[in-house]
Amino acid sequence: MVKHIILWQLKEDIEDKESVKKGIKENLESLVGTVPGLLTVNVIIDGLGSSNADVMLDCELDSEESLKGYQKHPAHVAVADTYVRPYTAVRMCMDYEILQ
Repeated sequence: MVKHIILWQLKEDIEDKESVKKGIKENLESLVGTVPGLLTVNVIIDGLGSSNADVMLDCELDSEESLKGYQKHPAHVAVADTYVRPYTAVRMCMDYEILQ
């Protein structure tokens, strides 16, 4: 199994950050069942005040090959291009394999 973790900081000039965060959450979480091998998606938009990221994506995929497929899957690309990339200034990623 593979974990795919993303942290984003939103652009400073966004007027309604809560609406943007909700759009990111709803649309990314809707990809489960659409993208092959994508097992879970959990988007956190209500971090504690000590956080320096605005949104966290936490995904589980069944393999590294599924992660590669997810990254270029048309449904994922459409969500990223519409709801994520236009609003984010900083992106950090950590992918790793869960050894059992």
